[in-house]
Parts: sequence; structure tokens; C-alpha cells
Amino acid sequence: MYPEYYYVAVKEPDVEQQIGKAALSPKKLGKLRGLTALSVCCTGVLGVLGGLGAFTFGYGDGAAYLTNNPASCANCHVMQEHYNAWAKSSHHAVATCNDCHLPHDFAGKWLTKGDNGFFHSLAFTTGDFHEPIQIKDRNRRVTQNACLYCHSDYVEHMLPVEPGGEMQLCVHCHGDVGHAGRESGYADRD
Repeated sequence: MYPEYYYVAVKEPDVEQQIGKAALSPKKLGKLRGLTALSVCCTGVLGVLGGLGAFTFGYGDGAAYLTNNPASCANCHVMQEHYNAWAKSSHHAVATCNDCHLPHDFAGKWLTKGDNGFFHSLAFTTGDFHEPIQIKDRNRRVTQNACLYCHSDYVEHMLPVEPGGEMQLCVHCHGDVGHAGRESGYADRD
């Protein structure tokens, strides 16, 4: 059917040459096995940590903390008194926990929520916290800025003349506004 010159002899590659190219030296083979073992170990550790994290998030109702519902703050028994005091306060109809205890910008809110969530859960899990609980300096500044954010029209004349200047904390005089019947908790730090 085809003329003879169409048939060209093709030399098959030598099987030993192919195996020789694919074969690895014992040193390279050892490194590859070590890398594979390390990869499997790392994947296992990440899997266990991820599984523990997912279990803990589900068991501790972690999704509730992503909402704006103040009742989720009372999931921890040490917060029940603060929740009850908030429910009796003058602000309970107009402000939730997040309004006073988180920054009002998107990034600041979620960074602070994540930071507080991690360290609060760590402290409550290990039992390593002061009772009654006390607000930390960084969160005190967040709360002060929340007061100024919502009440800027009323307090503008009391703000420091220069940025970063000192001023009295709002809770120095208004300690029970967010949590009725409670002292500010700041004592001489104000």
C-alpha cells in the first residue's frame, strides 16, 4: 500500500538506559524518603491540630462569638455577672458588648475579636485569670475610644488639644453606665 521508503527502521531505546536515567543514587533516595516521612509527619500533626481546633470551636460554640449577640459573651461562667449588669444598664437598649469592647473599624474589630477570643479561651481553659476578671490596658483604650466614638458630639470640648494627649477615662465618672451597679474597675489607674 505504501512505498517501501515510508518504512524507516526505528531503533527502540535500550531498556537499561531508561532505567539508568530514572534510577536514583542511594543518597538521593535516602533524602527523598526522609522528605516523604517529614511531609507525612507534618501533615499528621497539622491534621491533629486542625481536628482539635475544629472540635474545640464546635464544642465551645465558637460560631456564637462571631455574632453581635451579647448572650454569647455569657457562655463563660465568669461573664454572667457582667452580662446581668449590662442587662440592667442604661446602655443595654442601645449598645451591645461589641459596641463598647471592640473598635469600630472592620480590621480592628476582627483583629481584636480574634486576639481576645484566643487569649480569653486560653485563660478560661487553663484557669489562669484574675477573679473577678479585670480589663487589660489595651482593651481599656478600646473601650475609651468606643465612648468617644459614640459620644463625640458631647465630649469634643473635653478632648486633649494635641493628639495622644492625656485625658480622664470616661469610666472614671461613668463606671456603671455599661454595667449597672458596678464600679469602673479601674480604681486609681484612671
